[in-house]
Amino acid sequence: MATKKNAAPTATYAEIQAQIEKLKAEAESLRKKEIADVVADIKAQIAAYGLSAADLGLAPRAARSRKAAGKPVYADGQGNTWVGRGKRPEWIRAALAAGKTLDDLRVQ
Repeated sequence: MATKKNAAPTATYAEIQAQIEKLKAEAESLRKKEIADVVADIKAQIAAYGLSAADLGLAPRAARSRKAAGKPVYADGQGNTWVGRGKRPEWIRAALAAGKTLDDLRVQ
């Protein structure tokens, strides 16, 4: 009669999942520590060389200027205006829902 000697114990699915979760937590902890070390090294190099955000290509870019909206095409007489491009503003939608037409709101 043959008996198994030194047979590897078989783990259950739940045991393997628990090991996976433990390893994931351990990996995340190591990742955070490594990131902290890398950030500290980078900060030391930045200080040693007197680098700025612009030197690293991290300076904020100048905002693109928007084209002038143009002359208002629609107005409601209460200071709200719209040039007729883009999404309709809420005041236009409300006026249309109240029975007005775009022609009623057109600037003369």
